[in-house]
Amino acid sequence: MPVSGPSLRPVTGPQTRLAPVTARVIGDSDLSVYPVSLGANVFGWLVDDSAARRVLDVYADHGGQLIDTADSYAGGRSETIIGSWMAGRANRDRVVIATKIGKSADHPGLSAKAIAAAVDASLERLRTDYIDLLFLHVDDRSVPFEETLLAVDRLVRAGKVRWMGASNHLGNRLVEARVACGLLGVSPIVALQNQYNLMRRAEYERDLAPVADAQQLGVMPRFALAAGFLSGKYRTRAEIMRSPRARELSPYLARRGMRVLGALESVADAQGVSMATVAIAWLLTRPNVVAPIVSTTTPQQVLELLAAPAISLTRQQVQLLDEVSA
Repeated sequence: MPVSGPSLRPVTGPQTRLAPVTARVIGDSDLSVYPVSLGANVFGWLVDDSAARRVLDVYADHGGQLIDTADSYAGGRSETIIGSWMAGRANRDRVVIATKIGKSADHPGLSAKAIAAAVDASLERLRTDYIDLLFLHVDDRSVPFEETLLAVDRLVRAGKVRWMGASNHLGNRLVEARVACGLLGVSPIVALQNQYNLMRRAEYERDLAPVADAQQLGVMPRFALAAGFLSGKYRTRAEIMRSPRARELSPYLARRGMRVLGALESVADAQGVSMATVAIAWLLTRPNVVAPIVSTTTPQQVLELLAAPAISLTRQQVQLLDEVSA
């Protein structure tokens, strides 16, 4: 079973703070994790197998536990890389695996048949017999919620899945799901993944935050660095066009984006850390946020991200970031 406890090993390395980090519990689950999740969406795409293993090694060696992937990432290659890494290190009981189903080409959608087949395929690629946190990657309205929830509950009862989360769902749909879970007597949704960062706040804060608070969901913001924009790496059109994520980055290169980068840089200089570290630290000040999901391509970037829970932003610094990103 996953490691849990009140405090975790501090991160050491360049641009880090030597301070204890308190673990956070994901919603109403028993999953207690380091408050930064390693996103594996770049594994098998922008990061090859050997580089991915180096990133995973540094993440785990410095206290990281929660690895987020999906059956659709690189056509399943992301899960395969993680499974091979866990087998090589014999550390399955020391990591928390979150994966998502619903978008794969082989098992699309959230029908009972698709869910059962997708989970079995993920288990095979991950080389494990259970998934800690299974996310519904889409809101498949062609399938009754009851069918989806009952299918996941059967997997929970079979020991193949421990907990369930939702991704890309609107607030009203989360309310419907909670009511349905209560009526059916099945395992509830305990976690939420949606885009949320300094550049993209409105969708989450207006619609999802009240529901997450009411249901005490553990929030794991995706695209926590806005496709890398909040790292400060992209400040010109030319820099953005050289990125494989140019389409995602382009809308941020405007006056508001420059204000946010300016504030991030100011706070980062005052804290003696990177801009990416501050962007993650800001998310960790938000209610119900447990572990922002951040993908990275180098071990040094891993250390910068893991440093975020160990720094304390001042009230003035949080207010500054709130104002420029509003």
